[in-house]
Amino acid sequence: MSRAVTDESRGDVEETPIAKRILIGEPLTSEKLDEQLLPKKMALPIFASDALSSVAYAPQELLMILLIGGTALLTLSPWVAVAVVLLLVVVVLSYRQLIKAYPSGGGDYEVASKNLGEIPGVIVAAALLVDYVLTVAVSVASGVDNIISALPELNPFRVEIAVGFVILIVIVNLRGVREASSVFAIPTYLFIGSVAVMIVVGLIRTLAGDAPVASSAEYDVQAESLTQAALILLVLRAFSSGCSALTGVEAVSNGVPAFRMPKIRNAQTTLTLMGGIAILLFAGLTALALIAKVHYAENPCHLIGFDCVNNPQPSLMAQVAAATFGAGSIFFFVIQAATACVLLLAANTAFNGFPLLGAVLARDGYAPKALNTRGDRLVYSNGMIILGIVAIGVLIVYQANLTTLIQLYIIGVFVSFSLGQIGMVKHWRRVLRGLRDLPAEAAKQQSAAIERRSAISGLWINSLGAAMTVLVLLIVTVTKFTHGAWLVFIAIPILAVLMVGVNRYYRDVEHEIQMDDTVHFGSSGDVAIVLVNRLQKPTSKAIDYALAAKHDKTLAVHVAITEEESAKLQKDWAEHEVPIPLVIIDSPYRTYTSPVSAFIKRYREKNGSAVVTVYLPQYIVGHWWESILHNRRSRRLAHQLMLVHGVTITLVPWLLDSSELIYGRRSRPLPGQQRGGQPVANAPAPRGKKTPPPGSAS
Repeated sequence: MSRAVTDESRGDVEETPIAKRILIGEPLTSEKLDEQLLPKKMALPIFASDALSSVAYAPQELLMILLIGGTALLTLSPWVAVAVVLLLVVVVLSYRQLIKAYPSGGGDYEVASKNLGEIPGVIVAAALLVDYVLTVAVSVASGVDNIISALPELNPFRVEIAVGFVILIVIVNLRGVREASSVFAIPTYLFIGSVAVMIVVGLIRTLAGDAPVASSAEYDVQAESLTQAALILLVLRAFSSGCSALTGVEAVSNGVPAFRMPKIRNAQTTLTLMGGIAILLFAGLTALALIAKVHYAENPCHLIGFDCVNNPQPSLMAQVAAATFGAGSIFFFVIQAATACVLLLAANTAFNGFPLLGAVLARDGYAPKALNTRGDRLVYSNGMIILGIVAIGVLIVYQANLTTLIQLYIIGVFVSFSLGQIGMVKHWRRVLRGLRDLPAEAAKQQSAAIERRSAISGLWINSLGAAMTVLVLLIVTVTKFTHGAWLVFIAIPILAVLMVGVNRYYRDVEHEIQMDDTVHFGSSGDVAIVLVNRLQKPTSKAIDYALAAKHDKTLAVHVAITEEESAKLQKDWAEHEVPIPLVIIDSPYRTYTSPVSAFIKRYREKNGSAVVTVYLPQYIVGHWWESILHNRRSRRLAHQLMLVHGVTITLVPWLLDSSELIYGRRSRPLPGQQRGGQPVANAPAPRGKKTPPPGSAS
């Protein structure tokens, strides 16, 4: 099979609307896909911004929950923080194994599907999609929270600011992965550097005997009375909130295809760097918050002495920065700006993970095929737009309230963590069984010994990861269920059922259209029907097209609604000497499709299984409102005639003058003028463009 390559595609860029070019840039050719792959230094801000930014709110949520029981419970926070750090270490090591075993970008979904079956795989995919939406909502809400902590007068516009930032992030991501990484790299590295400096300065001040003191240290807390069982649940709830520091770890495993070669090693290195930095920042910030005696309450009015009516509660990050550098210092505003930026940009992790996972699901038939289509900038733009719309809806419903949104968070990610790790355990056990079944000579080879050691270490790491993530999932479920997480447990099954339904639909359609020996070729006859309402230029162009196609027979068909219309058409037909016969069909009920369908069926019964091509003139317009005024009948006819056996539809475009807004020219030659060598009057080619022939569909 030969493949023709023309220069026509070079004009595609010129046809792109100027507003689209300004927002997302010039389209990229498919050959430039490799240039969009990321080196490690650019991949870190793209895929790790969620996990790194979570250190801005994970310590805050941990301390806030413990403070419900009073300031005395803050003494337990170091142990809770240590448990979170240990879990993070295990999860990072586990995902290094997953990247090595499944580098295609499916992540937990692929692991669960291949090792546990279809339903667990679909549940993981649904959980990840839900979690990506909540990642955007929580990250943006937290970023806006930090902005308002520095500028309290913006508090009434919380939702509007959050929605605006989501739209901005969508636009930046639509410009391509490489451009997004360039935009997001500076804020991410600035956040890492500034928070690290703040932690070092705070610890040095503490060692020097000048420990920083937070503004909320003077406020006592109205504590709730707790039984022993309630105390245990409160500590577990604090741990589950602190586990939000683990969100985003899975994004690297889902984004392996976006890395430069060697993909596996680069992805593992990026994951390790991300985990190490997140652990240091989380531990340091928690320690500094305890040193400064930060009191951050779930209900600000429970802080005795704090004016909760007129003042928003400053975030933990803002309080630590103010205690370390001073509330009005330049370093305070640098910390707040960097924190707000990285929290807002943490949503970018979801804008990379969601479209990639959507593309994998589309390839497997569990999502609409449109999610596997790359846009002008070689990104899966449909997935990005869907994610942005859903996240905006969540922010509006929950009024961008971080405390409320955080309760919905991390459920989905720990569902995927747990099933993914269980799937990896099954994977390594299958690998070890395969090694045991090797012939004795092959089993003695050094490569087999290396693979065996790798499988055994992977089995131990992922077994520990599975045990810990399942335990945390149970804790998170128990502690967050009544605080709003029940919505997630409804959303995940609904989404999973929808995905299975899409898969079954695609499977049935594929079976229905599969080629087999019962398909017969050889329709006899070829007739063209030009539907005519009045004899006008669009009709004459349709007739010209039908004649140029050289069908066996060409007819013009008019559906007579009134006698006056049909009489006038017959008179015009004879006057202009149109070279094809005119057939008039009566329609006593003033319908169009039924009489035409009946005519075609009678014709095919009488003349055999002819292929019938129906030509329909259609206006091309330049204004959206013109679409309401034109083409309604032709669209309805086309849709209904496609249901008639043996019929194909040809839409013949006629450019109205307003179409210049799209195509850049006004007048067009009449049918047959150019082929006949006649001069074309009033048909200039503006802006140096040649006027295309009438047979073109422009």
